[in-house]
Amino acid sequence: QDAIDRKEKRSETFKTALCGLETHTPALKTEELGRRAPQWVRDNLVTMCMRCKEPFNAITRRRHHCRACGYVVCARCSDYKAELQYDGNRLNRVCQECYVFLTGHLVPEDREGKHKGILEKEAAEVSGKSLLCSSLQLLDKNSKGGTRGWFVIPRDDPLVLYIYAAPQDVRAHTSIPLLGYQVRDLPQGDSRHLFQLVQSRQVYTFMADTEELKQRWMKTMARSAAGITHPEEGEDAD
Repeated sequence: QDAIDRKEKRSETFKTALCGLETHTPALKTEELGRRAPQWVRDNLVTMCMRCKEPFNAITRRRHHCRACGYVVCARCSDYKAELQYDGNRLNRVCQECYVFLTGHLVPEDREGKHKGILEKEAAEVSGKSLLCSSLQLLDKNSKGGTRGWFVIPRDDPLVLYIYAAPQDVRAHTSIPLLGYQVRDLPQGDSRHLFQLVQSRQVYTFMADTEELKQRWMKTMARSAAGITHPEEGEDAD
């Protein structure tokens, strides 16, 4: 029963981040911050700080958890202390946004985060409002290796494919404008479900986990490449 409970909690945390996290509001309700222990976002679900969006690395930018909201953040973004009611009002490491909310203290301007760029659309936000989203692999030029990531075509930006390293990242590492591309099917070989985006000499080769997922991506990409911005009737996001 304990194992079942833990699995359900992890599943709910993932679903919240994937479909319901539409702003920077923590998974806990605002009035619960500091009063209830949060469910921590797992380290392996993010590759960059969920506040400043800088990539993590093993030496200069390591992972920490905000004890108020449970986000995975870097040392700079969690360099704050606030009293948490659920921990007997002891001081705990918290992120900047929780610090401001819990203490009412303003943060100096030189410590404020950067403005969002075009790639800084949160994966959870766009996945919850997408034409299609799933894990895919973008293969290299010889189609033997490649990078696996989380791929999203947002409903509010349907002509662009956003590529994230992980489904809870708060910034895409690249994007591909789809308009004008041709979608090409490739024969299935060695149980690999391959398809391509082709425009002039630019070719992107993708590998899906199943043939059904491959066909869905090909159909959705073809519509975006043709400039069709509205979803088909009855079409739902993953």
